[in-house]
Amino acid sequence: MLNSVYSNLIADGAWITILKGLGVTVQISILAVFFGTILGALICMARLGKSKILSKAAAVFIEILRGSPVLMLLLLMYYVVFARSHMDAVWVAVITYSINFAAYAAELMRSALSATDKGQVEAARTLGFSGFAAFRLITLPQAAKVAGPVYQSAIINLIQWTSVVGYITITDLTKVINNFSARTMQPLFMIVTGMILYLALSYIVTGIFALLRLRRKDGSHE
Repeated sequence: MLNSVYSNLIADGAWITILKGLGVTVQISILAVFFGTILGALICMARLGKSKILSKAAAVFIEILRGSPVLMLLLLMYYVVFARSHMDAVWVAVITYSINFAAYAAELMRSALSATDKGQVEAARTLGFSGFAAFRLITLPQAAKVAGPVYQSAIINLIQWTSVVGYITITDLTKVINNFSARTMQPLFMIVTGMILYLALSYIVTGIFALLRLRRKDGSHE
């Protein structure tokens, strides 16, 4: 066992290469969640807005992106849309995953907002709250509570989806694991190592959301 650990993870600085691949995976995931959430919020606004054209366009966008395999979208963006742009493959991946995540985030936000208690908002407005204040103090906290667990799952799914970015020449965690598997001829050890690292990322996300829920609960008791 110790020999396997040394030969696969320590020899020739293998752990450094693995950490670099892990860093690429984390970088793409964080940026995609950030930009995807912002874009998703804008799409949700269009979906719930008064303009029928924008609402229909947003609905079509959501359905197409949610129904399209992320790998096919990634290949389309890299080999067709940005084929002549000389854009770094990592940024192509960030754009691709941001667009894909936005579709899920937009529908999640729409569902969460629709599930909030409209009666409380109307009561707040009669008490003199502005529309924005009522949204910030009443609607948004309720929607966040509803959306939190699903949003957490969407982020974890995104991290797992990044495992295919090697198809567009990105040396991410999965690509590094595959390369070392071929070099050391010990695929089982390396695959298990990769699974543990992806699982660790998932638990980190879960831990962050657990802390946020705990903080929100403590704040509500003050």
